[in-house]
Amino acid sequence: MAIALIVGVGDGLSASLARKLNGAGYKPVLAARDADKLDALARETGAATVSADASTRKGVDAIFGLVDRLGDKLAVAVYNPSFRVRGPFVEIDPDKVQTALQVTAYGAFLVAQQAARRMLPEGKGTILFTGASAGVKGYPQSASFAMGKFALRGLAQSMARELHPKGIHVGHVVIDGAIRNPGRTEPADKPDSMLDPDAIAETYMQLIGQDRSAWAWEIELRPWVENF
Repeated sequence: MAIALIVGVGDGLSASLARKLNGAGYKPVLAARDADKLDALARETGAATVSADASTRKGVDAIFGLVDRLGDKLAVAVYNPSFRVRGPFVEIDPDKVQTALQVTAYGAFLVAQQAARRMLPEGKGTILFTGASAGVKGYPQSASFAMGKFALRGLAQSMARELHPKGIHVGHVVIDGAIRNPGRTEPADKPDSMLDPDAIAETYMQLIGQDRSAWAWEIELRPWVENF
């Protein structure tokens, strides 16, 4: 079974994507800071799990150590983690901003580099990044998130231009809106105002399955009632 790696797994989008990838015949590998919380999802999807901090080289080495031990080819890698600190620009804690950049952008670089190294000899594979509207426009009191997501988008665009001609599909998905997760749903007066994680995951699957004659490097997703 071809391996599909998901980094930064929770009970929303990543869980939906793990189920869809398993249903499509992939072997999911799920990485999170605390993999114990993934036990039920792992049983459901037949996934292998690893506890790791993907913003560090040591953590990424642990993730790909597991990938390599499984013995199958890595076909898909998805990077979801992000971190933000809110507040007036002049008051933001610089250490927290550094953490935001490491989690959102540097970790994405580390994971994508290792994934690409394994895909290039095969001449195929898909690497997807979960972005946000903050990577397209910076919002007030959200400088750290904008910095991280702008960097993520730039990474994806650069990789796409370099790796598409080598057979590696790189995609950046802009999530413009809040995602509906267990325990978090729309207010009664704002139906359909959040994105359904299963619907987002379906779009990821469509990207993974795209014919290389018509690859998308970026796609924006938002609820139909969202202003943009």
